[in-house]
Amino acid sequence: MKSGTLKIGTCSWNYDSWVGLVYSEARPSAADYLAEYAEHFETAEIDSWFYRIPSVPDVLSYDAAVPPGFRFTCKVPQTVTLTHKRQAKKSAVLEPNSRFLSVDHFNSFLEAADALLPRMDAIMFEFEYLNKNKMPSLAEFLDRLDRFFTAAPRGLPYALEPRNGNYLTEEYFSFLKAHNLFHVFSEKQYMPHVYDVYGRFEDYIEGAAVVRLLGGDRLEMEKKSGDRWDRIIEEKPDKPLVAQMLNKMLKKNNVTLNVNNHYEGSSPLTAAEFRKLLSLP
Repeated sequence: MKSGTLKIGTCSWNYDSWVGLVYSEARPSAADYLAEYAEHFETAEIDSWFYRIPSVPDVLSYDAAVPPGFRFTCKVPQTVTLTHKRQAKKSAVLEPNSRFLSVDHFNSFLEAADALLPRMDAIMFEFEYLNKNKMPSLAEFLDRLDRFFTAAPRGLPYALEPRNGNYLTEEYFSFLKAHNLFHVFSEKQYMPHVYDVYGRFEDYIEGAAVVRLLGGDRLEMEKKSGDRWDRIIEEKPDKPLVAQMLNKMLKKNNVTLNVNNHYEGSSPLTAAEFRKLLSLP
């Protein structure tokens, strides 16, 4: 691939505080917002599926709301990617998640999401930070992934988002390339900057990539926002470095850029700024 395409969208879109910025009026559901969202953006990240397998009617409503050519990325349910069940207290004994990287459980998700799969640019596997009690080593992590993707349905755009900075090595990126998977670059607290990661491993990134701009302390940003996401609260000074990385990526990748409200305070405004930085209409 000599040059790729860039699609810019947001991490979720169901925000009443975007009225006047993206939407003309408040609407009752995420599906009701989608048609107007699609007048401004060409892709959207479905975050809600991380918390539950979607209902078929919801999936069909998303598909019906957007025009031909509109694209999505989505997260697989956390029940697929959690090594252990969520703990109410950090001191609680770890209880293994029997559905961690279960192909049968994952297939149940794919069956529910079937109507939107042709529109997917990335089916993202978001992992939490894994300490050694949850995952002894990168080698063990890759072994579990190898077994899973060997058995999972082929031909779908699978993308991995580990939250361990120490996992981002040549071994990891070689594994992705060998298995026709791609990486999700996460700009977030406790992770190395996406442009630094790309600078180290760009030779392994070819075909497709997702960049998610997530930001720092979520709770702190929520306090500052007051649950209104229609203004920039904390401008990131390194956006030009992210834009430079995107331009490099586009030389040999189709790229999806998903912006979270928590990154600067308003993902539509941040997305508009990136369009300016990249000289896009």
